[in-house]
Order: sequence, then structure tokens, then C-alpha cells
Amino acid sequence: MSKIENESPKPARRSRKAEPAAAPAASDAAQTAPQPLFTADITARWRDLDAFNHVNNSNYLTYLEEARLQWLTQVPGPWFDEHSMPVMAAVQLNYRRPIEWPAQLHVQLYCERIGNSSMTIAHRIVDAGDAGRLYCDGNVVMVWMDPANGKPVQLPQAIRDAVG
Repeated sequence: MSKIENESPKPARRSRKAEPAAAPAASDAAQTAPQPLFTADITARWRDLDAFNHVNNSNYLTYLEEARLQWLTQVPGPWFDEHSMPVMAAVQLNYRRPIEWPAQLHVQLYCERIGNSSMTIAHRIVDAGDAGRLYCDGNVVMVWMDPANGKPVQLPQAIRDAVG
């Protein structure tokens, strides 16, 4: 067997994403920082704690779900019906620091991307009294689908309008 036949094929290299632009100077940050699409006020509950006396990691997802539902219920116009409902397709969550009880939280939602049938919602959970105290960040991909057949459908116009 020749050396070439013995080697595994190398995977094609993906092109690198463009590097993000440098962060603005501190004086410009307040002017250029994106504004949240929605901010939900959440209170950490005693029952949310784990054996280490801080909020269990799974409850972070519950807080994010609650914030998304609060946002969706205030979206004017129909955002779901019997042929179009949102489902979570993916979630990415970076745990930055533990949430200790008692805690008042702000769950900030941002529109990161709009597609034909989906949207990516960036999120941050921060301390209600100190937005610089970041507990987690990441994003969620929501896909609108027809529950009868499980196929993606067009993103509702009410959602497109709500994110501008």
C-alpha cells in the first residue's frame, strides 16, 4: 500500500469567519451598545437552589424561557396559530458566575439574527441592581414550524415587526 492510500483524507478546511470589529472605546460603549429587545424581571426562588446553595444550572434555562414568553405575550399581532408555532432548536449558554439566593435578576433578550423561519435570540442574565454582574450569556435559536407535519414555516410578520 502506498503512503497516499494509507492516509485518511483530510477534511476540507472551512474558511475563517471575519474577525469581529474591535470593541468601541469606553466612552463610545454606552452610545453604541445594542438595546435589549426585552428585559424580564425574575426573582430567584429558594427552590431554585442546589446542594451548593446557588441556583441550579437548569434553572437558568427556565429563566430564559420565562423571559421569552413574557416578550412573546407582549408582541402585537399573531405570532402563533394552529399552523405556526415556535420551538427551540438550539441553545448555547455560557455560565459566567453562580447566582446566589436571594437575587433579583434582569434577563435581557436581543435579536441576533432573523431568518426565513427562525430567529436567534441572544440573552444575558444580569443582576438587577448591577448590570455589570453577568451571570450568563449565549443564544437560543427559535424555529417556527407547523405542528401537524413538523416542517418549518415562514416567520410570522408580527415577529419581524417586533424586532424591527
